[in-house]
Amino acid sequence: MDFIIVTGLSGAGKSRAIAALEDIGFYCVDNMPPKLLSKFAELCIQSENLSRVAMVVDVRGGTMFGDLFDALNYIKQMGSNYKILFLDCEDHILARRYKETRRQHPLSSLGFNNILDAIAAERELLKPLFDRADYLINTTHLSPAQLRERITELFLGSSTQSLMVQCMSFGFKYGYPSEADLVFDVRCFPNPFYEAELKNKTGLDSSVRDYVLGFDEVQEFLKKLYDLVDFLLPFYCNEGKSQLVIAIGCTGGKHRSVTIAESLAKHISEQGYRVMANHRDIGKM
Repeated sequence: MDFIIVTGLSGAGKSRAIAALEDIGFYCVDNMPPKLLSKFAELCIQSENLSRVAMVVDVRGGTMFGDLFDALNYIKQMGSNYKILFLDCEDHILARRYKETRRQHPLSSLGFNNILDAIAAERELLKPLFDRADYLINTTHLSPAQLRERITELFLGSSTQSLMVQCMSFGFKYGYPSEADLVFDVRCFPNPFYEAELKNKTGLDSSVRDYVLGFDEVQEFLKKLYDLVDFLLPFYCNEGKSQLVIAIGCTGGKHRSVTIAESLAKHISEQGYRVMANHRDIGKM
């Protein structure tokens, strides 16, 4: 079990960081009171479904950092690892962000009417966490997409792993997939439906796959499709997209689209991306 404690200055990007961690498979909890951390960690460790957990702990939970460090020691005693990720930012940028969003600083209720005074007080309160941080990210000059990429590379080792690609086959006769980002129509290629021995099979069967892929025009299409997808995927990663749906459509969604979606998913996986194949209409008559 791996725990990430996400902390840092208000306005430095903790919400975006926790969203990025969630997209790469972390179970995330925002604004965890330090007093509850030990019990929560114990429940996570006992769970069979959790392997990576991220928690935001900051001044909203009070200044009980002694409780936090006790909980972190408890996590280690239970045989799990934890890392502290601290998000920092220059004061004048934080002040500008608060002005743009018109949100109150968490310490405003303590009588800090000047935003820079509140930021300075928060920085002092968080110093024990800053001093113990395993990772420090300064977001002063980072865009949201750049922060996301930094988080992904830090905890996955590659920004390609932040993007989940879904290769979906579908039948146009059952409607256009509204969730698709890219759609390719393969109805122009020979249809196995009209071959008696293939009609009741699907693109998951080797005989149908061999039939569809046996045409030179299909091989040429796949080559060009691979080139296009290989060109586009890095841009989607850099833009910060977490999921991309590539839909391949034929008439009934049972033969050609299934074969080509499977071939595309295999190619994308070989390039190091997370990918899954989904065949929306394969079981329909």
